[in-house]
Amino acid sequence: MCGRFTLTVDPAELQDLFSLSEPAPAALTRRYNIAPTQPVAVIPNQEPRKLELFQWGLIPAWAKDPKIGNSLINARAETVAEKPAFRAAFRRRRCLVLADGFYEWKKTGKAKTPMYIQMKDGAPFAFAGLWEVWSAPDGSTLRTCTLITTTANELVQGIHDRMPVILPPEAFGIWLTPGELAASEGFALLKPFAADAMTARPVSTLVNDPRREGPELLKSEAAG
Repeated sequence: MCGRFTLTVDPAELQDLFSLSEPAPAALTRRYNIAPTQPVAVIPNQEPRKLELFQWGLIPAWAKDPKIGNSLINARAETVAEKPAFRAAFRRRRCLVLADGFYEWKKTGKAKTPMYIQMKDGAPFAFAGLWEVWSAPDGSTLRTCTLITTTANELVQGIHDRMPVILPPEAFGIWLTPGELAASEGFALLKPFAADAMTARPVSTLVNDPRREGPELLKSEAAG
């Protein structure tokens, strides 16, 4: 699974990196502890290609209670085309969720050590996500998203058995195809990212508290 991640680069850098039609929203700031129900940087499969802020935790259009989003922060790649909460979005509403690292907790006996996983070069990357628009009874709308997960690669499997799907840049165009995409094309992209391009290290236990924020969360600590 993936329950916490970061996007710490200068938002101005994202326009060129992800071929955006316009600069990132002014509300986008550097984040070191992004948690479910918070705004995340999303590029939906719409033209022109823009970065927008969606709430993390998918609320299907048919949901009666928006609290369902609290339990739909991740979607398993193996069942994403079958589960009622995700199947329509998988066909028609895909997105990139931007990040430059994510956290998983490594169990050692009874202890859990937060591990920070990122690209070796520290570059931003994109998770494969799905998005929806939910209409509230008062007529307001809320755009939400989820991250797709897959089996862990050789690096992450020593920490957790699942990892978020990270898409290489050459897959962005396919994943962001407006409208419907053949299931076979979508499934072909939902695989573990190359382990040799990634690194992992233990970081401060401050990240355990989703209310904490700041670069001190990424301070390296010896694994317990």
